[in-house]
Amino acid sequence: MTIATLEDKIQAAGGPVDMLRNAPSGPYQFPIRAEFTNWRDEQEAWRRGAVLFDQSFHMTDLHVEGPDTRRLCEFLAVNSMSNWRRDVAKQFVQCSEDGYIVGDGIIFILEESKANIVNKPVNANWTMYHAEKEGFDVSLDLDSRALDNKGRRKCYRFEVQGPNAWDILEKLNGGPIEGFRFFGMGEINIAGRKVRALRHGMAGAAGLELFGPFEDYDLVRDAILEAGEGDGLLAAGSKTYSTVAHESGWFPSPLPAIYAGEALADYRRWLPASSFEANLSLGGSYVSDKVEDYYLTPYDIGYGHIVKFDHDFIGRAALEERAKEPHRHKRTLRWSKDDVVKVFASQLGEGERYKFMDMPASHYATCPYDQVSMNGSPAGISHYPVYTANLRGWISLALLDEGAAETGTEVSLTWGEPDGGTAKPTVERHVQTEIACTVEPCPISVEAREAYRKQANWGEGN
Repeated sequence: MTIATLEDKIQAAGGPVDMLRNAPSGPYQFPIRAEFTNWRDEQEAWRRGAVLFDQSFHMTDLHVEGPDTRRLCEFLAVNSMSNWRRDVAKQFVQCSEDGYIVGDGIIFILEESKANIVNKPVNANWTMYHAEKEGFDVSLDLDSRALDNKGRRKCYRFEVQGPNAWDILEKLNGGPIEGFRFFGMGEINIAGRKVRALRHGMAGAAGLELFGPFEDYDLVRDAILEAGEGDGLLAAGSKTYSTVAHESGWFPSPLPAIYAGEALADYRRWLPASSFEANLSLGGSYVSDKVEDYYLTPYDIGYGHIVKFDHDFIGRAALEERAKEPHRHKRTLRWSKDDVVKVFASQLGEGERYKFMDMPASHYATCPYDQVSMNGSPAGISHYPVYTANLRGWISLALLDEGAAETGTEVSLTWGEPDGGTAKPTVERHVQTEIACTVEPCPISVEAREAYRKQANWGEGN
């Protein structure tokens, strides 16, 4: 059998769950230096000083241009495009007809008929397929992430975040930066260049995401580092970057809801066997024979406030019904110190060995799903365990049932894969164990949580 498409791979594997759980790929890759100083100081810098995140290599950019740019985006987005205009950025959440998330990224509206969709390859692939299938009048320019890129990236992308970020940015600009609303864009001056920027604040303080032609990469990066020398600015490596979403409460990688059902068979045949979707991996203690049990809705991951029924889009009818149903609640789990020590101690000497926890991010699959229980019964799922020096402990993001979601609730997380495991090379021989966890708010960072609440235009603008 010739395996040319995602659908071919699923058939050859005997089903999507077997394909995904045995896929050899590990966690999502951030192809920059692991550390520029050390990841503990780099983590703390984005809470205490400032940090420079380099996003120039791990994300895929899809540039969309033409008279149907807005119409295409409205057709795909669960959130409103009513305030579509130049210099607005928006969450870009795409769903299947059944109301499950396919992709989640950011759309930068550069001009009335020109936008850039940024995140993992999933968003770009879904957009390109529908642009072609539905005949939208747009041109598409794909700038693949560095791991898939046959040449050079077209744009650099940096973030300057942390309590000292704004002072550093104004120093670079040569004066006050004004007129930037939350998730709004504008321009600042850096090293003699006009640089476009998006305002947001992952660390709970105002910061900017900066982007421009890749030819200016070194010039802009060096200028930022020089300007931040006296303000505690550190460059962050891939180890630090792999942990920041968890403190700020962003859910990085829902499994794309594309792997089953005749309605999406043409899409699976459109995706090549080499695509990201055909090669990502599922891992963790949560196991189901039905791939649909791994799918998530916007309501599950805290996006209920951005779902707007002011336009027609793929999945609208299903989401109108799901809005009336119970859903899971996004929370942070703080892991028991004693149980974490138990896991590390098992790596030494004789006896049972538990699944290794890499520091600071223990992601051994692209999409990790661990079982959460309360009083011995299933109560939700946990994703993306990380250690953060800012909390001096381990945390993970969780999607919990109503009865387990109250702050302070004690739950249990099953760590490790079932006996027999999978063929993933990232999984060694081990036995499962239970980790006691306490339910805490999401984001767990008080600064981030309070800052997000103050952004009055967040709900209506996205």
